[in-house]
Amino acid sequence: MLIQKAYIVPGQPHILLAADRNRGWASLKKTYEELGRQIEQSDAELLLLYSTQWFSVIGHLMQVDPNPKWVLVDQNWYQFGEIPYEFRVDPEFGKLYCTLAKEAGMQAATVNYHGFPIDPGTVVALKLLNPQNRIRASVVSCNIYAERDETRALGRIAREAIDRYGKKTIVICVTNLSNRYDVADIDPARDKISSVKDDEWNRKILEMLGEGRLEDVAQVAREFGREANADMGFKAIWWLAALMGENNRYDGAVRDYQPVWGTGCAIVELTPAPRKQIEFEKEFDEGPAVAVAEQGTGLETHNVLDSSVTPSVSEGPGETGGARREIFRDAPPPGSLADARDDIATILSPNAPPPVGPYPHAKKVGSLLFLSGIGPRRPGSGEIPGLIRDGAGSVIAHDIEVQTRAAIENVKAILEDAGSSLEKVLDVTVYLTDIKGDFDAFNRIYAEYFGEVQPTRTTVGVESLPTPIAVELKVIAAV
Repeated sequence: MLIQKAYIVPGQPHILLAADRNRGWASLKKTYEELGRQIEQSDAELLLLYSTQWFSVIGHLMQVDPNPKWVLVDQNWYQFGEIPYEFRVDPEFGKLYCTLAKEAGMQAATVNYHGFPIDPGTVVALKLLNPQNRIRASVVSCNIYAERDETRALGRIAREAIDRYGKKTIVICVTNLSNRYDVADIDPARDKISSVKDDEWNRKILEMLGEGRLEDVAQVAREFGREANADMGFKAIWWLAALMGENNRYDGAVRDYQPVWGTGCAIVELTPAPRKQIEFEKEFDEGPAVAVAEQGTGLETHNVLDSSVTPSVSEGPGETGGARREIFRDAPPPGSLADARDDIATILSPNAPPPVGPYPHAKKVGSLLFLSGIGPRRPGSGEIPGLIRDGAGSVIAHDIEVQTRAAIENVKAILEDAGSSLEKVLDVTVYLTDIKGDFDAFNRIYAEYFGEVQPTRTTVGVESLPTPIAVELKVIAAV
């Protein structure tokens, strides 16, 4: 097997130059170095990198300078200092890759120019994963205008180049998950994911990658890119999935997950496992929601990360729904938080709005139900009630009473399908996009449903929610 492993890694200079300023940065550096020792002991003959930090505008570029040598000062993080580098590049592979891309009708060119800067992501990855330059590398740029089909084509051509070249290869994808940087100076020691919603989406993606479901992640990358401000729209995952064969047959391991200046950074290892038994070849497929339902692929996720991963902030809002009711047992991976529990079920309801991401309506753990965030969208149609539009159709206001009532009715439907009810609600977290203007009206409707039940409650003002809704509820209930 020519492709031995694939890694997804971050590329900020903080990890290399300032690890002592933050425990998360130090953890990423340590994990990087552990993988570097693993690579050092492998029999790999080529490292192929795609870095979202090497931008190209006209087509795709392949580095073929056999010995690029320079000093990097990151234009954003110059305060961390210089990074002198000298790498060993395999020019013949880069030339082959470029030739095959051109033969496929793509715009491509090689780069062999003294002083041409290697991007920070590539520099960080190679300095930590291949510090002795034992293995030659090849690097391809990230075209900022390339969409899904073109990026997938570039990945497939990379696979063809590897097959023709015949060298054992490790593939390295340098990309963040969420990419929302803090735009002001922060105390490095207090670094955290800048958006709670971004953190929630990052975890969902890592759950799938930890299960080896690379193609499923590629299928939801566009949605992840929108919802979590993913790095370059998370297009790097399209390239990686296409190169790896567009399937879910991998052994996955999430090695680390930390914030770097507000972004979400993970180190993930994927090992090809062609004989792996999987329930669905593709659990997600980009296209109309009805097509997914007709294929019977479902929407189950485990929503549990391996216990060795230490995310930096707590779960946050994410509006959900579902296409049909399913209650089934999960088989959590060994070592996961779920492994210690013997009574976990996933809940999907036909009577709540369809989901906007890869997660279920609820998880049943013993005698408790944990609901994903739910908003006011109508079941079936997905229509958002209570929106007030101008003559051009633009939303100019909302009716919080209508939306609150609709959201609680959606919660009620999920609870009843799971064998519970509003009377058994224990805790509610409320997200309001206009907490000053809507709190009193929201409270009036809320009291109609929960005035006697009296669950504990936290109300949070947020800037926005995943769809143009004004309220979202996160609920824990008894069964």
